[in-house]
Amino acid sequence: MHPADAPISALPATSSRAFAALVVANVALAFGPWFVRLADTGPVASGFWRIALAAPLLVALAWGSGGRPVRLSPRLWWILAAGGVCFAADLASWHLGILRTTLANATLFGNSATLIFPVYGFLVARAWPTRTQGVALALAAAGALLLMGRSYQLDPRNLVGDLLCLLAGLLYTVYFICMARARDTMAPLPALALSTLASVVPLLLFAWGLGERVRPGDWAPLIGLALASQVLGQGLMIYALGKLSPLVVGIALLIQPVVAGAVGWIVYGETLGAPDLVGIALVAAALVLVRRGPVAGDAADADIRPVKEPA
Repeated sequence: MHPADAPISALPATSSRAFAALVVANVALAFGPWFVRLADTGPVASGFWRIALAAPLLVALAWGSGGRPVRLSPRLWWILAAGGVCFAADLASWHLGILRTTLANATLFGNSATLIFPVYGFLVARAWPTRTQGVALALAAAGALLLMGRSYQLDPRNLVGDLLCLLAGLLYTVYFICMARARDTMAPLPALALSTLASVVPLLLFAWGLGERVRPGDWAPLIGLALASQVLGQGLMIYALGKLSPLVVGIALLIQPVVAGAVGWIVYGETLGAPDLVGIALVAAALVLVRRGPVAGDAADADIRPVKEPA
């Protein structure tokens, strides 16, 4: 039996741990829009506090793990800085959009890297997707359309928020590409800590430029946002980014609108209908396909894998 055809339980333990980390990361990140709505600061200011509160903890964790930022090449410093600035712009655009559309739509469009990041992976590998990968992408795209289609039809006023979140998704893709390159030679915690530090000042400037309230009256939503989204969510995401293919990482991002849709349904009455449930089923099927890898009919084509993890 080809290793890619093996059942999930027979796959390498490292891959299983990375996939579990990816799932937990997306579940944690899905609660971000809710915390942004609960925050009493401006939406971009809440993004600043997400980063500012998480940065000291991430730096301490990176330092404690032995990943001290020494002897990094100038090119790597620029990659990390670019990733941090793109992430700051992503958060600013996304948090503005969150307040102008539904939680499900905000999370879906904010994760449009679902389809863009796998394309980057295929371009880097100079390979076409296998049949299994193509089917998985098609299922993911269909599921994504169903998850957002009904919500837009019910309330076209979501359009501005959707466009802001779509811009955020494009910036998130650039951030992913930068972090994937950094992970070629860096451990996850130091990479995330340095890119997080690069996001602090741009977000504060964005918030001030928009005239937002920066100082919070209630710290609880911001602390929850920092711990769930930046420390746990992004921490596990960057770990998985160095061990799983862009295809798997990209499609797994659709876990977020599913969870956010459930939160929106329970907390804000943003009801999920039959199209949403079908979309969720299609996303689940896509995840199963990319998790199991190519089938026998795909010949010897392997899943697009990241560069070998550094020692």
